[in-house]
Amino acid sequence: MPLTLPDRLPAIDLLKQENIFVMDTSRASTQDIRPLRIVILNLMPLKITTETDLIRVLSNSPLQLELSFMKIKSHTSKNTPIEHMRAFYHDFELLRHEKFDGMIITGAPVEHLDFEDVNYWAEMEEIFAWARTHVTSTLYICWAAQAGLYYHYGIPKYPLSAKMFGIFPQKPLDPRLPIFRGFDDVFFMPHSRHTEIHRDDIDAVPELTIIAESDESGVSIVMAREGREFFITGHLEYSPLTLDTEYKRDLAKGLPIAMPRHYYRADTPSLGPVVTWRAHANLLFTNWLNYYVYQETPYNIDAIH
Repeated sequence: MPLTLPDRLPAIDLLKQENIFVMDTSRASTQDIRPLRIVILNLMPLKITTETDLIRVLSNSPLQLELSFMKIKSHTSKNTPIEHMRAFYHDFELLRHEKFDGMIITGAPVEHLDFEDVNYWAEMEEIFAWARTHVTSTLYICWAAQAGLYYHYGIPKYPLSAKMFGIFPQKPLDPRLPIFRGFDDVFFMPHSRHTEIHRDDIDAVPELTIIAESDESGVSIVMAREGREFFITGHLEYSPLTLDTEYKRDLAKGLPIAMPRHYYRADTPSLGPVVTWRAHANLLFTNWLNYYVYQETPYNIDAIH
């Protein structure tokens, strides 16, 4: 089944070139189907890139999805054309009375700040609280994972001495969980972050369960409320060249950046990356949509609470 996307969204043409079946809202309106409603709060600077990355991994599901994009009113994107934001994004205030089957909240380039010092933190607190009663299951990614754990459960974040940067092996701690259906004993996840959360803090909160971690990159996935919340510290949605772009950008700026680990062929940037995470990325998002959204959400979306 296709993803239903807003008319003229740039990702539509990009993904059609990859033979991914997407459909704009004009065509979707002729079909008598109850699609799953998914809202994405995109906090990343390069919004079109992040939209495309997320749509790509969501597209592997046989379920029909209707995607909406949310933005926060208290922050203006400097890296995405204002025309794009006006055409495809809606303020939280306009969506707060609606309900959604699933939600994805992305990372944000504000790790160096305490949560309360982020200029849109008050609005994020409203959205985190709102998601508890208006969304069946929410995926929190990277900074959003740390922010959600802090807001909901008081879990602190800690600065790293060096950026966690590369592709790191992860171990599912309970392979029987539906989110890991079809997973191997080890899977790989891209990470690009300057802060971390600690296992001891999470273990002290009975409502939280660490379900995947790495000897190198630490806690990677935390589950709460029987799958109504997932906190993912890495970026399974990343495309093959994302870390390469980040690495070369920081080098050009003269920033202290180490080569991403376990990423380039023979640790040689000119040889390009080895993609080791794409299959499990597709599996994780498909399993989330199937087992924690589709099979848990009510047919009458207004019954979500």
